[in-house]
Amino acid sequence: MNVIPCSIKTLKGLYYISGVEVGQHLYWQIGGLQIHAQVLITSWVVIAILLGSVIITVRNPQTIPTDGQNFFEYVLEFIRDLSKTQIGEEYGPWVPFIGTMFLFIFVSNWSGALLPWKIIQLPHGELAAPTNDINTTVALALPTSVAYFYAGLTKKGLAYFGKYIQPTPILLPINILEDFTKPLSLSFRLFGNILADELVVVVLVSLVPLVVPIPVMFLGLFTSGIQALIFATLAAAYIGESMEGHH
Repeated sequence: MNVIPCSIKTLKGLYYISGVEVGQHLYWQIGGLQIHAQVLITSWVVIAILLGSVIITVRNPQTIPTDGQNFFEYVLEFIRDLSKTQIGEEYGPWVPFIGTMFLFIFVSNWSGALLPWKIIQLPHGELAAPTNDINTTVALALPTSVAYFYAGLTKKGLAYFGKYIQPTPILLPINILEDFTKPLSLSFRLFGNILADELVVVVLVSLVPLVVPIPVMFLGLFTSGIQALIFATLAAAYIGESMEGHH
């Protein structure tokens, strides 16, 4: 007889963990700025995971790689191949930037799916993946835009701006608009997909037993990795396009 109440209590707990609070934030005042505290907290956790993993792996490198070193060398090779494919032969200086974007987004997305953030109570809002906040995705997209212009100006100097009047000066407003909408596109694509994935799980948990949403959660892990790959690929493609000087 005690099985049913225990089961109901367990289901309520899982339902609570899977919930999403929209529009509520825990704010910190730093100087004259009001910031989202939960985003900073989860971002620090993600950064700590990345730094800790790297420190543990590289503190004693081996000529014959161990399992951990093997994995990180594979990740580095993957990022190098991605950068070379999209940017070209001059990809070398951009590997750290593309790699940082890919790894931060990947670990952020997976932390939101795997870590039980909802267990930690906050006065307002809730802890979630950093990429679940539009401010984070904008903060990731803006350096990509800066890198895009920096790459073009470094390669061609002021002649870089000549592309805006090609093939005809009539297209000047459209070409300018295209460049400035790229970070906006990156930001909303990442934010929209991550938020949509969480909302789908919440709706399914509300409508059907947990047996159905659980496979969807695992699918979310896959799509989260794909979103990190898409962001890094587009960032590298934009930089490569800027250096080549054509659309």
